[in-house]
Amino acid sequence: MVSDFFYPNIGGVELHQYQLAHCLIQRGNKVVVLTHQYGNRRGVRFLSNGIKVYYLPMRGFYNQASFPAILAALPIVRHVLLHERIDVVHCHQAFSALAHESILHARTMGLPVVFTDHSLFGFRDASSIIMNKLLEFALSDVSHVICVSHTCKENTCLRAELYPSNVSTIPNAVDATQFTPDPSACDPSKVTIVVMSRLVYRKGIDLVIGAIPIVCEKFSQVQFLVGGDGPKRLALEEMREKYQLQERVTLLGEVSHSDVRSVLVQGDIFLNSSLTEAFCIAIVEAACCGLMVVSTRVGGVPEVLPHDIMRYADPTAEDVAHKLCELIPLAKQRSPWALHERVKKMYNWFDVAERTEAVYDRVAKLPSLSLLERLKKFYRIGPIAGKVFAFIGVADFLLHKLMEWLDPKQAIEAAVEFDPAFFLKKKSGEPL
Repeated sequence: MVSDFFYPNIGGVELHQYQLAHCLIQRGNKVVVLTHQYGNRRGVRFLSNGIKVYYLPMRGFYNQASFPAILAALPIVRHVLLHERIDVVHCHQAFSALAHESILHARTMGLPVVFTDHSLFGFRDASSIIMNKLLEFALSDVSHVICVSHTCKENTCLRAELYPSNVSTIPNAVDATQFTPDPSACDPSKVTIVVMSRLVYRKGIDLVIGAIPIVCEKFSQVQFLVGGDGPKRLALEEMREKYQLQERVTLLGEVSHSDVRSVLVQGDIFLNSSLTEAFCIAIVEAACCGLMVVSTRVGGVPEVLPHDIMRYADPTAEDVAHKLCELIPLAKQRSPWALHERVKKMYNWFDVAERTEAVYDRVAKLPSLSLLERLKKFYRIGPIAGKVFAFIGVADFLLHKLMEWLDPKQAIEAAVEFDPAFFLKKKSGEPL
């Protein structure tokens, strides 16, 4: 698996890769993760569940994405793929420069590549136009694409001009054993609304800022728990001071993923105010902890949970407040464990791993494309961009041939096989 976004960074993409890798290992597969270095975390590391991670010597450039190296990453990516005897390369997230580069390098080496898209993009602003053209270049040569929702699939097919038959929808999931209800943690005299999100514009924090005073004015028994950090925290603090809600709005700051459940179980209602969202794991985790959900009707969110568990609001502060007010009188009537059991049956990471494994098996049987066939795909992208991308493809091919001469495949020693089951038994103290 390749992406700029992985542990110790925390987010939906990171969680998806971690859980998927863990379940694939449990199903008997070998999984190696490639990402860029985080601070002093560089080199080869093993996570506690046996996942082997290569923290490559590349620094984060913007929003944790590494600086685009284009061809410069080929030697180290090639060495790792050959050293680990990789059969399928799985890249994640359109924002990841390392993922895009690894698609190019892996296809030049003749390896099948799967790409998972986790985000939605527009078509009008300059940044989206540039990103969509780069995505079209990268995905024109992949073996298969996975999207986390049907809305995400439609968006990706339009942006990258893909055939829908070459794109599968495999949703995110939740580890139900880690997100269990605890009714005793919830204040019976209060209705607690939980917000867990990065405090940024894209997550709709302005809607939360506008909705909180409306809800607090109508219901004296309501309190808010806000977890997360970001540039919009100052605006939240200003709103709290302006309406004198210091006793009713608690800002928890950044919350580690291991502590998310302990915050969620204190709540009755979970509020998701995102302005764009391909899936949203947070609302599944909240429902699994027994909370009812209010969410903006954006992106792939309506596909996630049934309507009796989640209420949908238009992306305006007034409608978000209105939907919260509708749900507040019903909050104490819910059955947390009944909600947990329903969500547990809907989403399972082992099901996601099984479906992803089926994609791996399918692409592993596909024949490798010749350089000419690949160049034809690049050339069709556009009169100018097509020529540029074809030139990059040729340059990558020539550099790969040079690397084969300087560092032959036969000279690269195979990595020592690591048995995660043995590691986990030794860690837990079980007899070997």
